[in-house]
Amino acid sequence: MSDFTLIVAGDPGQLTGGYIYDARIVEALREAGWTIDVVGLEGRFPEPDAVASHALDTALTALADGSRAVIDGLAMGGLPAIVERHATRLAITALVHHPLADETGLGVPEQQRFRISETRALAAVEQVIVTSLYTARRLADFAVPADRISVIEPGVQIGPLAEGDGSGIPRLLCIATLAPRKGQDLLVQALSELTELPWQCDLIGALDRAPDYADEVREAIERHRLGERIRLLGPQPNHSLSERYRRADLFVLPSHYEGYGMVITEALAHGLPVVTTTGGALAHTLPDTAGIKVPPGNVPALRDALKRMLTEPERYASYRDGARAARGALNDWTAAAEAFGKAMLETT
Repeated sequence: MSDFTLIVAGDPGQLTGGYIYDARIVEALREAGWTIDVVGLEGRFPEPDAVASHALDTALTALADGSRAVIDGLAMGGLPAIVERHATRLAITALVHHPLADETGLGVPEQQRFRISETRALAAVEQVIVTSLYTARRLADFAVPADRISVIEPGVQIGPLAEGDGSGIPRLLCIATLAPRKGQDLLVQALSELTELPWQCDLIGALDRAPDYADEVREAIERHRLGERIRLLGPQPNHSLSERYRRADLFVLPSHYEGYGMVITEALAHGLPVVTTTGGALAHTLPDTAGIKVPPGNVPALRDALKRMLTEPERYASYRDGARAARGALNDWTAAAEAFGKAMLETT
């Protein structure tokens, strides 16, 4: 029998923050001798269809009584009845990157529906692991007692120092799935007001999660005639991302909300200064000395922050030095996995 089974929505190999966190934790624990099964569920999430419901029920039914299961919040938040059905015979841990109700673009009825279902699902599990102190505090609104929560922040792999691409033109990098919560449309708008300055910007991230939004971003790039300056590169393999960071001059994440913001620490792991927002945990993920934080959704503030980075060499150098200093204080995935394993051993 495995030490625990990790259950996620869809393909476990997806290259987004939550899935990368899950995969890195599993990889590090396996290297430490743990036996872990990973199950990817078919169906639609987070608003589950019949296929998703059947998939989660089948995955949990297959586990022997007393087994440990970790269910990613994306897979369990909309299926509280199934979690409740198995909670009395399994030791279930919820892994919450951020509440489903906090996703940008939801209407009030959708938010309320997610809040109710996720509160119910979280009440059924034995413990909850979250990836930031911000999310731990946020779960008080979902009636989760603090003594049932373990905060295990992501680790990071230190990469080569960022040094630009040698062209002399500042290269901006944004790595995030194209989705409304990530705010790439705001970045395009801000950059459209800085066309008198030299810069290039690469947007890396899945284009198929919110295809209508991706089309909006494409159309905005075309409307502002920025097709030669902003590139939509789609998802990129993990092994190539370190080189992307190394060849960049500035990392930008204009998200409305993040439960942690792993790409921020990945940028810092390359000594790359950052412009981001104060949305969710981002206010705490980025040290004040390593970049500029602006209110989420505020295009003028985002534009002005980018302009300062592009036109004030001393300010830029100060934040670059701050990012390089922060690089030396980052935790690795081995430490994160050790904390995760300790939390799992405390379950019955």
